[in-house]
Amino acid sequence: MDPIAFKIGGFAIYWYGIFVAGGFLVGLWTASRRSFFDGLDGKVVSDLGIWIIIGALIGSRALYVFTEWGEFSDKPVSEWINFRSGGLVFYGGFIGGAIAVILYILIQGSQPLWKIADALAPSIPLGHALGRLGCLMYGCCFGATCDFPWAVQFPFGSPAHSVHNSAGLLTVNASHSLHVHPSQIYAALLNFLIYFALAWLYRRKIFDGQVFGIYLVVYSINRFILEFFRGDYQLEQMWFGWIKPGQQLSLILLPLGLAFLFFLWRRNDLAKKTL
Repeated sequence: MDPIAFKIGGFAIYWYGIFVAGGFLVGLWTASRRSFFDGLDGKVVSDLGIWIIIGALIGSRALYVFTEWGEFSDKPVSEWINFRSGGLVFYGGFIGGAIAVILYILIQGSQPLWKIADALAPSIPLGHALGRLGCLMYGCCFGATCDFPWAVQFPFGSPAHSVHNSAGLLTVNASHSLHVHPSQIYAALLNFLIYFALAWLYRRKIFDGQVFGIYLVVYSINRFILEFFRGDYQLEQMWFGWIKPGQQLSLILLPLGLAFLFFLWRRNDLAKKTL
């Protein structure tokens, strides 16, 4: 797999960037179309696009630099913000995008937060699924070693090859990494399933914020399980020697999602009783 899609002059265009950009565009387009069913102006969701893109990019890169600080501590700031080199953490992008939405709504002053959150929620895993395919092409977020028939290998110079070579797991002049789980494909497929499930739920929701809250819960569980198939973390990044960074954040996001659902359900229940 060649991470470079094509070149314009001497400027390389990476598949990773194409898939990530495509994920943003498809996600925002589907959210703007979906918002119609909740009485929202699709233009509001479209206008949010630039806010979400900027917030998500800053958040995803910032969390990556933070978790890989040993690699970046002696590098210039230009390397910290080098988005073309890969290294975007989904949870950081999610947090950054959420902050951007909240800021937009605070500035606008009259937009319904939970209706917008519900409209955006199904599109998050859709965009994430395309982003994971970009990870596959770049070679980041690679899986743990395995001998399954569907295992994949990554070429010389890829993150997987570099990690395996540094650990002394490869023979001299090995052209590919060891066989590993295609964890990016696992993640993409499960995110597509979450997208379809949430899109179905959106038209049947009982209260505002329900779709967003369920996304938080379902994705946290999904991510916690998927992390067991990842092979790109160092031991020092893990809690108790086995809880990986993605699982650490899932343990925070899961109770948060459950609390959101309970609070919003309770508020909706009380509102019905006062009518």
